[in-house]
Amino acid sequence: MNFSNTLAVITGGASGLGKSVAERVIAAGGKAAILDLQEAAGRAVATEIGAHFFQCDVADEAQVLAAFTAANAALGGINLLVNCAGIVGAGKLLGKEGPMPGVFFDKVVRVNLLGTFLCDKTGAAIMQHNTPNEEGERGVIIHTASVAAFEGQIGQVAYSATKAGIAGMTLPIARELARFGIRCVAIAPGIFMTPMLASLPADVQDSLGKQVPFPPRLGKPAEYAQLVQSIVEIPTLNGETIRLDGAIRMAPR
Repeated sequence: MNFSNTLAVITGGASGLGKSVAERVIAAGGKAAILDLQEAAGRAVATEIGAHFFQCDVADEAQVLAAFTAANAALGGINLLVNCAGIVGAGKLLGKEGPMPGVFFDKVVRVNLLGTFLCDKTGAAIMQHNTPNEEGERGVIIHTASVAAFEGQIGQVAYSATKAGIAGMTLPIARELARFGIRCVAIAPGIFMTPMLASLPADVQDSLGKQVPFPPRLGKPAEYAQLVQSIVEIPTLNGETIRLDGAIRMAPR
């Protein structure tokens, strides 16, 4: 696919990785719709970069359908979905206040894993009707997994479970949607400079960056967006989870 012709829906696009993707799409000449629960931040970013904004809780099926329907109308179609919405969900199985409540685990699963699934199936239902390009391609779906899917740390039991699930469903989705010419690829970022990390003291940020073999720094959201563009433009990237982590392998804690 030609990145300049991208009609993108980006969940979690009000900040961090999602915002960077939206900026790159628009800078290339494409169109973007940001879906986010944060209304004020989402509208501000949309105004700043020239995107559309639709408030949406990705864990709510009715809201997802309404948001995608509105985005499809505003963009004149959808051929790229980038799932960046998610929550950290840090907590131990046996914490200081006792065992992790099931409702906590369920919330992380609903936002991160169910939310990705709901957006996937809603986006794919629209993309299947696109006019194919010369290679028969109609769209691309991108997941955001994490290195925590493979080396989950203590306190990441819920988060790691969801990110492993996201990585795990990438290949079956790619295989199923191949008949429509829709690809599915996951990106597994390492330690990135997200708004959460940006709020930490500079010495803590520096310490985290030095854990990365090379380059010894935090990842930049623009690098995530750059990989999104490469995935869109390389047709044989399909069904894969790509680590974007500077060769880091996370320690137990």
